[in-house]
Amino acid sequence: MKTQQAVVSRIKGICRERRISVNGLAYLSGVAPSTVKNIMYGNSANTGVVTIAKLCNGLEIPLRDFFNDDMFGEELEPEIE
Repeated sequence: MKTQQAVVSRIKGICRERRISVNGLAYLSGVAPSTVKNIMYGNSANTGVVTIAKLCNGLEIPLRDFFNDDMFGEELEPEIE
């Protein structure tokens, strides 16, 4: 799994657990709905840490908790080919 895929998977998992839609996440985090949709649907090749931090703020979780997941502990494929 590539890092970007892991980020998307983690966001989707948290949203699913909390029953938050893409638009709901955008509203809670103050990130433009188009940006959140681009991330979630794989149109964003590299989600920046500032954007992830904003999403975490909207989800009310610390950034470290976002990355404290087994999928980030495994060997991720490099993004640059």
